[in-house]
Amino acid sequence: MVKIKRTYKYRIYPNRGQKSILETCLNACMVLYNDCLTERRDAWKTSHKSINYYDQANQLKEIKTFDDELKEVHSQVIQDVLKRVDKAFKNFFRRIKEQKEEPGYPRYKQRTRYNSFTYPQKGFKLEDKKLILSKIGSVNVKKHRGLPEDANTKIKTCTIERDLDRWYACFSVEMEIEEPNHESIANSIGIDLGINHLITLSNGDTEDNPKYLSKSERKLSRKQRKLSKSKKRSNNRSKRRFGVAKIHRKVREQRTDLLHKISRSLVNTYDLIVFEDLKIRNMLKNHHLSKSISDVSWSKLTNFVSYKAEEAGRRVEFVNPKNTSQECSNCGKIVKKSLDQRVHKCPFCGLVMDRDQNAAINILKRGLKRVGQELSEFKPEDFSKRRMIQEAPML
Repeated sequence: MVKIKRTYKYRIYPNRGQKSILETCLNACMVLYNDCLTERRDAWKTSHKSINYYDQANQLKEIKTFDDELKEVHSQVIQDVLKRVDKAFKNFFRRIKEQKEEPGYPRYKQRTRYNSFTYPQKGFKLEDKKLILSKIGSVNVKKHRGLPEDANTKIKTCTIERDLDRWYACFSVEMEIEEPNHESIANSIGIDLGINHLITLSNGDTEDNPKYLSKSERKLSRKQRKLSKSKKRSNNRSKRRFGVAKIHRKVREQRTDLLHKISRSLVNTYDLIVFEDLKIRNMLKNHHLSKSISDVSWSKLTNFVSYKAEEAGRRVEFVNPKNTSQECSNCGKIVKKSLDQRVHKCPFCGLVMDRDQNAAINILKRGLKRVGQELSEFKPEDFSKRRMIQEAPML
């Protein structure tokens, strides 16, 4: 048996008084986070002294004596805030050591950007339709899907999250699954990630990109123009900022829903799923394509497929993307093509097929080679003939 962790996210419905308490908790945690960051920064500037988690945790008892808001927050929630600060500095020093990216010194949190607090071990209990939170009360929860058996014994943490006008509870649950057997792979697929087609499978199936952000741009630009004309720090500006954020939230939720459905379908159908190992952060530097790449959320799709496959005992592989579009999937020769050429025409073997499907077949071949298998009974399809058949009128 293998132990894995999964997060179950449910929407909760606090009443007016509970919302006020939740907001107070978030505000107290934000102030404590910023104060801890200031203490570490000043200690290093003045005396080159490094402060760790335990140094700051030992001061909590004294801090609570003169901070009334912190007295209303569960003790383990406060400790988790200090762990967040400690983690931010550890990641900062790790990035300096690796020198792979900009280190990015830990930043202060604004009221609108500190949106969650965590009960690491105790202080919460999940019943049938109620979530009991220490110092907050019993909150209604909508359990749209079930938790594993003996959930209260397996739940490791409970994170309360604010998303504009909505509240969520995220439970981290430890699960046991059988160790997957990857020796027998009966059904495999290669997937090419794209912009016009979100995914193209090696068997020729495609999933169109719905372009949720592009469809919302007109409404979004109208809201943003009104926001830019609002007076800073006014109530009217806050309302308009909220309206812009709601549009972005709807786009995010539409995209996430689609990716969950696609990833579930792939994992239920195939034993081996092969993707390109794309460096998406580098690709976003292309200002002509960055918005389109962000809209398709390739990273989120591969993450969804990976964790669902792990739980279902499937296998996911990532292969080198070099020349997957240029290489002929039939003869292996390199056929140079520009981005606007959407059909692969090989002058060496005569293969004609969709460019993305050709890439997906190459991706599948590399994935099968990695697991010690070969693509059997591959019969290259004449893409032009297939297109003519599809466009032929029904008699």
